[in-house]
Parts: sequence; structure tokens; C-alpha cells
Amino acid sequence: MPSLSRRTLLLSAAAVSVSGALTACSTGSGDSDVSNAGKKLAPWPAYKAASGPKPDLAPTEAGVQAGYTAYPADLVKSVSRTPGDGSTVKVMSVSFGTPPKPASANRFWAAVEKALGVKIEYTIVSQADYQKKMATVMAGDPDTLPDIINLFSGFVLPREAEFVQRRAEDLTPYLSGEAISAYPNLAGIPTHAWQDMGRVGGRIYGIPLERPLPGSTLWLNQGMFTDAGMKEGWTSEDFAAVAQRATSGRTYALGAANGSLFGNAVHAAAHHAPNEWAVTKDGTFQHCAADERYKAAIAYQARLRKGGSYYPDSTSVSQIDLTTLYYNGTVGSMQDGFGAYLPKYRESQGKLTPAAALPYSVDGEPGGIVAARRSFGYTVLKKAKKERVELLLRILDYLAAPFGSQEWELVHYGVEGTHFTRGKDGSPEPTKLGEVENNTNLPLKYLAEGPQVLFVPGMPDAVRALHSWQRKVVPYAIRNASNGLQSRTKNAQGTTLKAMLDDAVTGIVAGRLPLSEWDAVVKKWRAQGGDRMAGEFAKDYAANT
Repeated sequence: MPSLSRRTLLLSAAAVSVSGALTACSTGSGDSDVSNAGKKLAPWPAYKAASGPKPDLAPTEAGVQAGYTAYPADLVKSVSRTPGDGSTVKVMSVSFGTPPKPASANRFWAAVEKALGVKIEYTIVSQADYQKKMATVMAGDPDTLPDIINLFSGFVLPREAEFVQRRAEDLTPYLSGEAISAYPNLAGIPTHAWQDMGRVGGRIYGIPLERPLPGSTLWLNQGMFTDAGMKEGWTSEDFAAVAQRATSGRTYALGAANGSLFGNAVHAAAHHAPNEWAVTKDGTFQHCAADERYKAAIAYQARLRKGGSYYPDSTSVSQIDLTTLYYNGTVGSMQDGFGAYLPKYRESQGKLTPAAALPYSVDGEPGGIVAARRSFGYTVLKKAKKERVELLLRILDYLAAPFGSQEWELVHYGVEGTHFTRGKDGSPEPTKLGEVENNTNLPLKYLAEGPQVLFVPGMPDAVRALHSWQRKVVPYAIRNASNGLQSRTKNAQGTTLKAMLDDAVTGIVAGRLPLSEWDAVVKKWRAQGGDRMAGEFAKDYAANT
């Protein structure tokens, strides 16, 4: 990776193919032992909740988030001193926004640099380019790695664990057990996030980006579905009937984006299929592909598509374009992460009322929901001397400030009077400058972030609705049992094996393949690595329990 000036943004991927990247990413011997089996496991960081304002709606141990119906009036200060030393820090992360203005013309960037006490060189990689770019970085010269790197969980990166083990700083001495108390905001990251991030070879190499329990969610145009007969406690038959009634002319009840398998995650969960991997009482790992409930969900989706309820271009439209179709009423629903609730409510004002769908029941059983990996990704550090590592951890500690703190407000909204003003209830309201200078376009939130809470500025009813929805569905969340575990086969072949199944699901729902082909695809998947993954996950699971 070339040397960058502070104001340079690397936004395009290197010209390599994904298949080439799988070969090119050589971080050393393919025999690296990243498994936790047979290793002394580093204790998880000792959790201590960061101080902050009391929520209006209480969280639960099961995973319902804390809710705030109003913005805290008195913000706490969570960091006692400027973390940096005036040096330059190179960082790299995924981005889901548009490229920010350069640092020389970006007051948000400047304010964060001042607060952190460092100069930031930011390599920003769009989601579309991320997998290719990361493969190039992982295969490159370790001396040119950025100081701080975000590893986004949305992709299976080739030999990711091996790269982390060989190239990243082992953070166990700094974060394991009580050692994390030197970084109070990092200590406020709940244990479930560290567990779903996982260890590599028994050691702790990263800092997780904590996420709420609900994962992929079906977001509805509430008015459209209510008018079509939506009701609480609906069955799969009710859902199909409502979807058909809500579809007419050029309006479609169900929208889906390229790569989403027609929103398969939501329907598989409703059918109580495993969320990718399930583990039995005896520690055996079973994949959803070999589960009849997953096959039934595919058949159900094919029926919905054949009935005309899906948007016709569901195999080609991008997630960004689908979101536009959702807001303009062309589609009545779309699958997205639960964390997308904030832009859903913010962007739909005056157009529609968004709502997270309650799962339908199947054969008399309450439907499940997708439990997210509680770590959206994680941040690793380039190998460095102790003093440098501690400086980088202080920076991440600042960025991980909790909701209701002065530091959280700066990182999320910028400078009052410049990037935001306050609404009647005290909530930050972005100015025109704040709409282009923010942590979506300068995605600091993907380097480190405190525990997420439910909060929609100026919309207390939305917070109450989301909290109520979580209380109803969290008991039925279906977790991926492989979260936080290591599999050598997945590290090496995960992308290829996943594509084999995904292509078949898409083909069957779209009507290009008969459902009868599914068993043969699963048999091939198992033979080419699926069964090996199951065995490796089982071995790692046993080591962690």
C-alpha cells in the first residue's frame, strides 16, 4: 500500500479479482494453528459498565436494549485527558457513506483530531471494494500496514485469522481480565461482543464493535401492510395473503436486493431453521443447509415469488437503490440490519411509517428472528512498541465513549453550532454542514464504538415501538453457534462454499432451478468442505466451553 499524506483518501480497490485475492493472500504457512483447541485461553476483558445517564426504557439480560426517549440533558465526561501525543495515526475502515471532504476542508475531521491529539490519515474503503482491497492489504508488506484496521464482519476474508495472528498486535496483555481497566470505555463493551468476536489461538487480538441482538430484520411500510390486513400473531399463510393483497400494479409488497437471497435470513428464522450453524447437546455442529426447515423456507419464498409479491428485479437491484424504492413506496418491505432503524425513521418522515416486522408462525410454532453476531466487526492494531500500542488504545477508548457522554456527542454529531443545533427536546439536529461532515462519511464509528442504545432524535414514539418490538421477539432470537469460533476450512474456503449455497437459493426462489436440485447442492457443499467446517467448529466449541 502506498504511503499517504494526511489528506489523501484511498477510495478505490486494487485491480485484483476475488479469486486472485484468495491465492495472493499469503500471510505465511497455510498450517498456522489459529484454533483455540488445546490452547490456554486468555480471560475475556473484565466488563464494567461505563457511567452515563439512566435510560427511560430498561434493558434486559436477554438482550433488549436500553431506550432513551429524550436526549440526556447533562452529558458526562468519559475521558480524563487528551489521548494522543501529536503524532500521525494511519487508520483504515469500511464505509457505507459518500467520500468525505479532505481533512484540510473538513471541520468535523479537524475537531476530532484536536480532541484525540493526533493527525489522522484515513484510508476509507467502500463496502463494494472492501473485500478486494482487504485481500491486497493482507497480502502486502507488513511494514506499510495502517496503525488501526477495521475488519468488517460482512465478508469472509481469505485466511483472516492467520493474517491477524501473524500481522496484528497481540492485545492480550493490554485487555485481558482486569488489564482493560486502564481503558474504561473499552471495559464498557459487554462480554457478549468479545465472545462473538472470538479469540485466535487462545489470544485476544481485536476490539469488537458491539451490536444489538436482533440482526437481519424485515422493515415494513406499516401503513401498506396494515391496510392489507397485517395483524399480530399472523401465520405464514396470513403473511402470504397480506403480501399478495399489498401487491398491485407497480407496487410490490416484498423488496429484496442482490445478494440477499430474496431476504432469506428473515424467512429462514421464521421457519426456525438454524442461523447458519446450530450446535446439538453433544457438541455436534449442523448447518442450516442440511435442515429441512431451511429447505421449507426456500420453498415458501419461491411460492411468494411465483405469486408475484416480490419486486421483479430482486436479483439485481442494489441495497442502496432498494432503499430508495422503499422510501418512495414502490416496495412495501425490505430486509436490512436492525441497526438501520435510525436512517429508516429519519429518512421516511412525511413519506411512511417504518416498522420492524413481527415474525409469522409456522405450523403453530412462533416464528424466530435472526440473532446478529454481537460483533459487527473488530479493530486490530499494527505491531508496535508498547508505548505506541497504549497510545492507539487510548484513541480507541475515546472513540468507544458511551451514549450520553461529551465524547460520544462529538464523534457522532460534531461541534454544536457548526455541525448541529439542538431541537426543542435537546436532541442534536444536523446543520447543512453536518449533513456532509459526519461519522457516516468519515466513519470513525467503525474503528471503535460504545454499546449501542435505542435512540431516535425527536421521535420518542419510535423508541417506544422499537423497545416493545424487542421485548416481543428477543426470546425467539436464533444465534449462529459458530460466532467467535475458528475453522481453518472456513478461513480458506468460506467465500467459495457460501457462494455455492447462495447461488442455489437464489436460483430456486427465482424459478431458474427446481427445488429438487437442493439436496444435490448440499451434498456437494458437504463433500467440498462443509463437513470439515462442522468438525472444526465442534472442536473449537469444545475448547471454549
